[in-house]
Amino acid sequence: MTGRPNTSGVIIGKTLARYFSTLVAGMNSVGTGWIFALMVLINVDVFSRFIFNFPIQGVAEVVELSIVGIVFLQISDAVRAGRLTRSDGLYGMILERRPKLGHFLGAVFDLSGTFFFVAILLGAIPRLIEAYERGYFAGNEGLFVVPVWPIRLILVAGCLVVALQFVVLAWRHVIALQTDGSLRK
Repeated sequence: MTGRPNTSGVIIGKTLARYFSTLVAGMNSVGTGWIFALMVLINVDVFSRFIFNFPIQGVAEVVELSIVGIVFLQISDAVRAGRLTRSDGLYGMILERRPKLGHFLGAVFDLSGTFFFVAILLGAIPRLIEAYERGYFAGNEGLFVVPVWPIRLILVAGCLVVALQFVVLAWRHVIALQTDGSLRK
């Protein structure tokens, strides 16, 4: 024994954190690209209606399903960046004046977020399986149909990733509670 501390766990943890961060950023980027493609589709539909009096079939269904997909692709990045809608004026003051209490409350908030998204996940998985097995679709047969299961798969994946993101944030608060009360990234 050389007496050196074992740092392999730290290295593995940082590597996993880097991969997870890349996953979250990638999902956000896919959502952003999807928004751009949706804007193009909507504008082409509007111009097609106006100039040629010929609407593109299925735009309403695509937009309807896309909103759900985009939200669940981008929500984990919003959580990671602290952009999830919440009122944190009081929380910020508590964190500044009493860091230990603030980190305790932060951990409780993040664990609550984890449980919330796990609950959605548990409800979404059977609906994903059902949509896939039964071949559910949106639209009107003969005009335009799109399968529903890919959007439900995105919902399931998004819930899983955002729940894990909340766990990561809660873990940072727990670490801050055990140290000097400062939050490290």
